[in-house]
Amino acid sequence: MALRNKSFELLSEIATNDKHGENSPYFDGWKAYESNPFHPTQNPQGVIQMGLAENPLSLDLIEEWIKKNPQASICTREGVNWFRYIANFQDYHGLPEFRNAVANFMSKVRGGRVRFDPDRIVMGGGATGANELIMFCLANPGDAFLVPSPYYPAFVRDLCWRTKAQLIPVECHSSNNFKITMEALEEAYAKAKDGNINVKGLIITNPSNPLGTTMDEETLRSIVGFINENNIHLVCDEIYSATVFRAPCFVSVSEVMQEMEHCNKDLIHIVYSLSKDLGIPGLRVGIVYSYNDEVVNNARKMSSFGLVSTQTQFFLAALLSDNEFVERFLAESARRLGARHNHFTKGLEKVNITCLPSNAGLFFWMNLRSLLKEKTFEGEMMLWRVIINEVKLNVSPGSAFNCPEPGWYRVCFANMDDETVDVALKRIRAFVGKETGKKPVELKRWKSNLRLSFSSRMFDESVMSPHMMSPHSPMPHSPLVRAT
Repeated sequence: MALRNKSFELLSEIATNDKHGENSPYFDGWKAYESNPFHPTQNPQGVIQMGLAENPLSLDLIEEWIKKNPQASICTREGVNWFRYIANFQDYHGLPEFRNAVANFMSKVRGGRVRFDPDRIVMGGGATGANELIMFCLANPGDAFLVPSPYYPAFVRDLCWRTKAQLIPVECHSSNNFKITMEALEEAYAKAKDGNINVKGLIITNPSNPLGTTMDEETLRSIVGFINENNIHLVCDEIYSATVFRAPCFVSVSEVMQEMEHCNKDLIHIVYSLSKDLGIPGLRVGIVYSYNDEVVNNARKMSSFGLVSTQTQFFLAALLSDNEFVERFLAESARRLGARHNHFTKGLEKVNITCLPSNAGLFFWMNLRSLLKEKTFEGEMMLWRVIINEVKLNVSPGSAFNCPEPGWYRVCFANMDDETVDVALKRIRAFVGKETGKKPVELKRWKSNLRLSFSSRMFDESVMSPHMMSPHSPMPHSPLVRAT
């Protein structure tokens, strides 16, 4: 211990502080999964990974396209003539073809109702890098951003760890399906000002992580009006915008602002990524799209620390420029996500487990309040320990998302095959004692004094897979653990 403390003295405060947010019950499930990962034949009693928002359901469509378009890779006979150019391209503006293709793709995802300027696209290393990049541009150490709760747990890392900014929750409740209200926004803003906290902006996720819901146009208009009235920034995380699988359709802040007569566009910024919409988190494609010229210019200079590989840009420029493929992919991906969501939630309904009505994302917000022994957050954690250690399902407790009400859990449904989904549903049925009229299964209680810990591991949501010894899985002592 003394040697470890001495080693820490040689490192920086940023490297060694505990502000990265990993000391949360949200990440404890990762350790349980890593130590005992489910595999249908090698380890059928292992933990099933349901805490990972990956989207591999339509990757076969991209694989098919790659086989038909070998010229899109500089590592093939058909594309090798581009190797020298791509290998030496270092402009941090990015390949023009890539920026044009991404701008057009963003427009297609929004139904063509809004156009995007390729010159405003700034690259980042995935959504994680893009979120930190915009925060570095907008906030000084100690400044705060409002964020509706429940919200993505790794925002603490992405937005605050190295920037030293802070988050102030805006409480949303199940009484109105966790929709943000102006009363809650104004209350959180006023409380921060009374505490002499400098509020620089508001960050929202639309579609929501963890709720799987989309914001309606009226709510977005109210939010844009609120940030204009108070002259603070609005950052819209729209990384799940193409995961909408049923009505209502996705409405982007970009659509709303162009229809508002009095709107200061300099205050509005979009974070985007291809990790969720295309299911390619390993390619690390993040985007900052700002309507503020100064933000674009300064973000581009800072993006040198997290550029997208030019080889990746080259490939995606070709893929996203194939309009016929993009149209087919978006439609089929939405269909498959909807079918999986429906299969999973209908399976839960059979054992009287309900979920928040949702229409987007790679997860749903499961209501287990009726199963709590105590209607408290400690009761929520007691139930979660049973689920993870006895039922062997890694779902994520609502308290980790800063949910103000106990008993909610996020469940990811797109990161596994159909057979694993059915195994998970069977385990849940056994747990609640509803399977073919059987008596409730007696599960051993998890000792309350035991606690899993991630005391020395970084997390990055795009480096892991639910399959035992998968090529996407880190080795047991890898420093990379994904949070999503």
